[in-house]
Amino acid sequence: MSGSNIKLSVKEKVGYGLGDTASHFVWDMVGFWILIFYTDTFGISAAAAGTIMLIARIWDMVSDPIMGVIADRTNTRWGKFRPYILWMAVPYSVLAVLTFTTPDFGTTGKVIYAGATYLLLMTVFTAINLPYSSLGAVMTSDSYERAGLNSYRFVFAFAGQFIVTGTALTLANFFGQGDNAKGYQYTLLLFGAVSFILFMITFKTTKERVQPPAGQRQNLRKDMMNLFKNKPWVILALVGIISFVMFAMQNLSIAYYFKYYIGNEEEVQLFNVIGTVALIAGIPLSKPLSKRFGKRTVYMASSVISGIFFILIYLPGAENIITVYVFNILAKFTYAPAVPLLWTMLADTADYSEWKYNRRSTGLVFSAATFAQKAGWGIGGALAGWLLALYQFIPNETQTETAITGIKLMISVFPGILYMSGAILLYFYSIDHKTCLVMQEELEKRRELKTN
Repeated sequence: MSGSNIKLSVKEKVGYGLGDTASHFVWDMVGFWILIFYTDTFGISAAAAGTIMLIARIWDMVSDPIMGVIADRTNTRWGKFRPYILWMAVPYSVLAVLTFTTPDFGTTGKVIYAGATYLLLMTVFTAINLPYSSLGAVMTSDSYERAGLNSYRFVFAFAGQFIVTGTALTLANFFGQGDNAKGYQYTLLLFGAVSFILFMITFKTTKERVQPPAGQRQNLRKDMMNLFKNKPWVILALVGIISFVMFAMQNLSIAYYFKYYIGNEEEVQLFNVIGTVALIAGIPLSKPLSKRFGKRTVYMASSVISGIFFILIYLPGAENIITVYVFNILAKFTYAPAVPLLWTMLADTADYSEWKYNRRSTGLVFSAATFAQKAGWGIGGALAGWLLALYQFIPNETQTETAITGIKLMISVFPGILYMSGAILLYFYSIDHKTCLVMQEELEKRRELKTN
């Protein structure tokens, strides 16, 4: 059956969305807590932690496109992308626990252990999340049906973030009873088990429908050449990296902001939960706004407006916490509509490649997304660690004014400017609504001709 006329059922959309809930049970532990876990619990330096994240990103430059190529060349009774959700769910959960385990290996041994487990976790993340992301592009070829699917995806993604950011410290305290290392480990045992169950639901409830052009022969050289000739894809890859640098720097710094500036470490959970609620509230606007104004316009406006609100978070004093909450809510709500659009637009670039060059490499196209995600987190995490060292941060001590200023800049001004810069790149993105309709119609005709 052709994928272009498929209207996905609510069951399939929910099943697909639960896969990102599964990802976020582990990914948000890394995204929000790994840096402060490394410095304040495991006992390695902020600079060492930042360097580990950067080294992992260098490896991702190799592993992400390799995984994209492997997925595109996979042919099973379950499809190209669904099998990896089944095969990688257990390794992903196990490595999450090991990453938040704290063996006493001495200073150098701890750095080596942290680096090895983090690197392996990110490799397995690629092996499950790249096929998962690619799956959304082959369930249907209707661009706005994809936008709806990705809206479901990110509502469920942020539901996972809601749970992780709102309960992680409480669960760690409950399980650890004063032993932070034990608390983190047991919390990841719980989150890892839930992730496995949710991935299995995704595997059982989804179906692949959009196939490469009939008779397409495997040619890695052509696929790579077409990828870098695909200007919309290149732009989105750069926008994705910038966006995830912003997310990483801010999210990894928020725990330090509340512990050392606000003076209430556990309140970071409430702050994150309310911000996530604002995200969930804003995501359903993505599809109607993109239909009304176009995906590119919505993404650009979201980047600029939310970037301004993020910058404003720098201004309130520690006693004006309500103002901090208000600016964060406004920032999260206004950037929420853009979140599903990056992934929807990437699916459009896969169509664009098939339309222009008569070759479809969905996995390779979405390797840009997972690479951007991890490269951004790695660069942002490295910058966060190095900036903490530069601003003379000392774990578990009263911080100097220099350190406090650095922490404030890292959750507000720096990420705000980064996110606003994405709008400049998107100005040159060329796939509009009219182009999507033309591509969909012409590709459908080609597929019908080749199957008759």
